[in-house]
Amino acid sequence: MSTAVTDADFESVVIKSSIPVLVDFWAPWCGPCRGIGPIVEELAAEYQGKVLVCKVNVDECSKAPSQFGIRAIPTLIMFKDGEVVDQVTGAVAKSHLVGMIEKAL
Repeated sequence: MSTAVTDADFESVVIKSSIPVLVDFWAPWCGPCRGIGPIVEELAAEYQGKVLVCKVNVDECSKAPSQFGIRAIPTLIMFKDGEVVDQVTGAVAKSHLVGMIEKAL
């Protein structure tokens, strides 16, 4: 299961993570976000312990999305050692997200 992250805990959960982190910037009203949501949850289960999968609701958080230049959702960013290593915007195939994760491992 993915972890909900807010502006208050973004740095401690994502930036300081000892394992790679996939962050899904989303909103409940966003159709493509709802479409890709189940795939994000599948990946959270499949990579549990190897990759942390987090979700940031852009309606409730503004600092983190602003910091990373989120202008469209869904945007998924792969972090490793606190740095952005990959990013994709839009509802993409699961295989694309698996590729992002595998590159970060």
